[in-house]
Amino acid sequence: MIDPLTSLSISIYDNKGVYALLLGSGISSDAGILTGREIVLDLIRKLALIENEDCEDDPDFWYFNKFDEKPEYSKLLSQLTHSPTERNQLLKGYFEPNDEELENGLKIPTDTHKAIADLVKGGYIRVIITTNFDRLLEKALESINITPTVISTSDSAEGAIPLQHTQCSIIKVNGDYLDTRFKNTPDELAEYDEQINNLLDRIFDEFGLIVCGWSGKWDLALYKTIERCKNHRFASYWTIRGEANEKLDKLIIQRKGKKIPIQNADTFFFKLAENVMALDKFNRPHPLSAKLAGTSLKKYLVGDKHRIYLHDFVMQEVETLYKELSDDNFSVKVSEIPYSPEELNHRLQHYESVTEIVLSIMINGCYWDDKSQENIWMKCLERIANPVGEINGFYVWINLRLYPALLLLYGGGIASIAAENYSTFSDLLTKVTVGKADENRGSPVSRLFPWSVINDEEIAKHIIGPEGSNYPLSDHLFQVLREPLKEFLPHDIDYRNCFERFEYLFGLIHADLKEEDFRDKWWGPVGIFGVWNYFSGIDIMSEVEEEISEKGEDWPLLNFNLFDGSIERLKEVKKGFDEYILSIVRH
Repeated sequence: MIDPLTSLSISIYDNKGVYALLLGSGISSDAGILTGREIVLDLIRKLALIENEDCEDDPDFWYFNKFDEKPEYSKLLSQLTHSPTERNQLLKGYFEPNDEELENGLKIPTDTHKAIADLVKGGYIRVIITTNFDRLLEKALESINITPTVISTSDSAEGAIPLQHTQCSIIKVNGDYLDTRFKNTPDELAEYDEQINNLLDRIFDEFGLIVCGWSGKWDLALYKTIERCKNHRFASYWTIRGEANEKLDKLIIQRKGKKIPIQNADTFFFKLAENVMALDKFNRPHPLSAKLAGTSLKKYLVGDKHRIYLHDFVMQEVETLYKELSDDNFSVKVSEIPYSPEELNHRLQHYESVTEIVLSIMINGCYWDDKSQENIWMKCLERIANPVGEINGFYVWINLRLYPALLLLYGGGIASIAAENYSTFSDLLTKVTVGKADENRGSPVSRLFPWSVINDEEIAKHIIGPEGSNYPLSDHLFQVLREPLKEFLPHDIDYRNCFERFEYLFGLIHADLKEEDFRDKWWGPVGIFGVWNYFSGIDIMSEVEEEISEKGEDWPLLNFNLFDGSIERLKEVKKGFDEYILSIVRH
């Protein structure tokens, strides 16, 4: 089973800014700062000392007998000090280090606070809820030039900048140590003001949760706020030292949380930040950026004299990618890399990262190709579409090996359509071999499409994308390829039209060439164009229909031995495929 800390690290990396931290007194106590309860007891002892009385056995009992009421932080301060300056000086002693404490590393940001600051700087954490009164988090963030938005009262909650517009928001639910309204008695901790409640309701509904140093015993209002949240859009992780108390266990179960055993907060957050930063470094692009690769390629495309340089340049990058796609980097053994939605999305992003340069080469080459070099793009796709590796393994990881080739096919195919280069488009779909000699070999149009890469509907739903999509991998490709194709298709409407056209023509050609293989005679892969056609009014089927009527035998794809070169065959296939599409969409 995958280690929960590893799972959390991947999830944080893949979902920037989605998780909120909930930090309890365990975070600050490691820095030598007393909890709110401990501060109240110490203030009672100071008061007893002034009264020349002894309260050591039970400070609470002494105070109640003396004043006939439960101890409250603000009243204790008023009895011990006589001015705001005296009050601030008294409080600073609990939260700010003197020279000796500084020398001993007390009351200063710990490794925990520094690791959290690193996660904030990277954009991975944006919201922090804490029951602590100190300012160690603020100091850690300010040391790296981040000034957080701090919400510690109902007033500050009322006028706060929306969470999504801040680099970091710290919600101090029990107040700040320099504000006499901070909460520490059981009565005070039982309820929050409406503004704080509303803010917390939003956070627990919209964010995932990482809890550390909080037992759930004393902060009754906070406990109730988490308890009443019924939606769990993202996972919850609860760090546990030893055993969780019964009350906390109940909350974890309700939130469907995952427990992470830890030794201490420092070790946990240091390792978490280290893992996330390692993933960030792991997924950085090749030193030769995709943009630079595209620029270099254009230079070699001009004139026949660069033909050899062009071939060597392209194939060198293709071989580099081919080696990156080995089992060493993408194990297919479920015993080594168990399946999880987080691992699926991490693997997709890793494939996209290592394919970035060759994808840029493929897009530029297929767009600018004048037919003299198109064989290179076929070789490029064929090499990546036939990865070497273990034959046996987890079927999801094995099928996903074809994802880099799918990226190249979509990127090159859409670029060809954008340039109206239908010769290259046709060759990409039909003149490349996918599959080893001992397997069922075929062309990309028959073997390489989203369903062949992820052919499990339930697993496909785990791809991060538009909620409720019927074609999640197709949706994902639409998002991923937008930026690489922006140079050639700067307007979103043109990009969408070319993407739809690529998927529609792909399905049409598949239906033509594979007619005899399917119970549904005119079956072909359906992408997001099916959903868009039906719901958005953008109708690629009608556009192609009009073009066929207008151009007849001169319709481009009839010139490349598709549809038997026959306008009658084309119309027959199109009629059958369109009816199949509409039958799916309407259901």
